[in-house]
Amino acid sequence: MTKSDSRVLRAELLSFDADPGDSDTPAPGSVRHIADGALWIEHGRIRAVEEYTRLAPTLPPDTEVIDHRGKLIVPGFIDSHVHYVQLEIIASYGRQLLDWLNDYTFPEEQRFADRDHAAALSDAFLDELLRVGTTTAQVFCSSHPASVDAFFAASHRRGLCMLAGKVLMDRHAPAGLTDDLEGGIRDSERLIGDWHGKGRLGYSLTPRFAPTSTRAQLDAAGGVLRSDASLWVQTHLAENTGELDWVAELFPGSRDYLEVYEQSGLVGPRSTFAHGIHLDNEMRTRLAERGANLAFCPSSNLFLGSGLFDRQAARERALNVTFASDVGGGTDLSGLATLKAAYQVGQLRGQPLTAWQGLFGLTLGNARALSLDDHIGRLAPGMDADFVVLDPAATPLLARRTARSQSLAETLFALMMMGDDRCVAETWADGRLQHRRDG
Repeated sequence: MTKSDSRVLRAELLSFDADPGDSDTPAPGSVRHIADGALWIEHGRIRAVEEYTRLAPTLPPDTEVIDHRGKLIVPGFIDSHVHYVQLEIIASYGRQLLDWLNDYTFPEEQRFADRDHAAALSDAFLDELLRVGTTTAQVFCSSHPASVDAFFAASHRRGLCMLAGKVLMDRHAPAGLTDDLEGGIRDSERLIGDWHGKGRLGYSLTPRFAPTSTRAQLDAAGGVLRSDASLWVQTHLAENTGELDWVAELFPGSRDYLEVYEQSGLVGPRSTFAHGIHLDNEMRTRLAERGANLAFCPSSNLFLGSGLFDRQAARERALNVTFASDVGGGTDLSGLATLKAAYQVGQLRGQPLTAWQGLFGLTLGNARALSLDDHIGRLAPGMDADFVVLDPAATPLLARRTARSQSLAETLFALMMMGDDRCVAETWADGRLQHRRDG
């Protein structure tokens, strides 16, 4: 779809300027809400966000106005941790993490040595992301460079803001997935040169997790990061108790799992550690001091039986927490479904998630933690025009529930608990209409 020079969308608008806090009432100045708003977009960016009746008289006479009254526009959703190469093994029955990797994940990822397969799945994955309102994600590819080329090429064609990287593994995986020390780093450096900073793309160095990398490979990845601080890092940390025991055996010189990564220079403000369930407070503090973030993957943690993430313990130590789907271990790409699962995990821990905190997390919260908030995550002049048009009456039951809402918070919570791809009327990214719901 071609980018239009200028148009205005009229709808209810919601965006965040700061963390709303955990109480039922958002912190003053954190929420920007316009009941009858105008979102003026031009050349892929937001030109103005205003009351419609105030902006309308100032518009050029030929400006296209798209009337979405009755719907809610929010910034595009951001997914901080997801595996595109696991799209077709979502909902695979009956394993916990380590067996799940061996029985399902590793055989599936070997298919991505085929460039045509990688290209087809890249497009299918992006179609699904846009269907659920996700405009940016930090993505694990496979260990094959072709899987990264295919994903970045597909994202670039659509003008999407995406982070991704080639998985680094030099042990404890099938021969069709492992790389040698020099080859894995050489491939990563070539991919960085080709794609990092191209359009709206960024490169994430991607050691899968400590057990599948030797110390030499982790050190080499840290060396690449030291040579270019604009790169991101993504890996896994403390997801499963069996994984913790394995890491302790493999790295006897490290006092804990986190120190494995610290010793290789992989913990910093652009580092995302998926899961982080089985951490103590001292490790949380170390992560916070380095500006790293934990990707909370609630549907995956429940599905794989990994444990219940302690969001409050992280927040008490000022540790950034992001929200993520983790497909295929997760059960849904939808950010709304992720928030639903996060609420359920929180209830079991006595830490209920408000709709304010959830929607903030999916938008500005994730953008800030990923160092992307200078151009995405808010509806504000100068920001990239990435946003979602949500329909609070998308299904008969949801329409019944939201018709009874006495407040915006009530409507948002209903969307968080009952919403799915049917609630996403349109998804826009780079100022382009990327998805429109059928019917």
